[in-house]
Amino acid sequence: MASTVENKDPRRVLRGVLRRLVATYGPRPWKRWGGAVGVLVATILSQNTNKANSTAGYKQLWRRFRSWDALASADVDEIERCIRISGLSRQKAPRIQAIIRQIRSAHGRANLEFLADWSAGKAYDYLIAFDGVGPKTANCVLMFSFGMPVFPVDTHIHRIAIRLGLLDEACTAEQAHERLTPWIAPADRYAMHLLLIQLGRRVCSARNPRCDDCPLLDLCPTGQSRGSGGHGPPRGRRGRPRRWPSSTAGRAR
Repeated sequence: MASTVENKDPRRVLRGVLRRLVATYGPRPWKRWGGAVGVLVATILSQNTNKANSTAGYKQLWRRFRSWDALASADVDEIERCIRISGLSRQKAPRIQAIIRQIRSAHGRANLEFLADWSAGKAYDYLIAFDGVGPKTANCVLMFSFGMPVFPVDTHIHRIAIRLGLLDEACTAEQAHERLTPWIAPADRYAMHLLLIQLGRRVCSARNPRCDDCPLLDLCPTGQSRGSGGHGPPRGRRGRPRRWPSSTAGRAR
């Protein structure tokens, strides 16, 4: 009989998810991804596009301006040309410049490192007030620049949580942040975020998920409903049920 997460403690389910993903992809100890303004710009560029295109746009932007203060003073059309590969450049270019100008106007320079001294809640409220910054973008800045115990929910995580039965299909991205975050231990949120995204990119894709190759198959009612791969836990090379270690993920700072 297919197992599901219905009527189960979501915290326990997610601990099991994390153990399996660490066993499959390896631990993810926290590391700083860069300055807060850079992470903010990179995350805005990642909206509604893939990683390759957003990264290319960011690199072209940085090669051209070399500082965020220089970008604040630039012609917006020049910014738009640099990030065109990232998509929606006519929306993103003025938004990015407006945010950086607001930061510089309020604090004397285009720098957000002062957020390190703020609580996660206060810093989140500050970032979310900028046009074009939603829950995912704000939380990415707080997690990747400052190691704060937040949990950004991107499209991969949202999709996987719905397929696992942790969220219903009507759940919005903003609601997903509110529901998933307290179910994940603060020290595990960084690793969980990165590992779920890796699963989403490699296996649990939007259109053609490779359910037979998924380490979470026996936890996933959606995967089990798709056909032959849904009977019992994933198996090793000799056909024996795979045993998952009880190791924990790398700790967030």
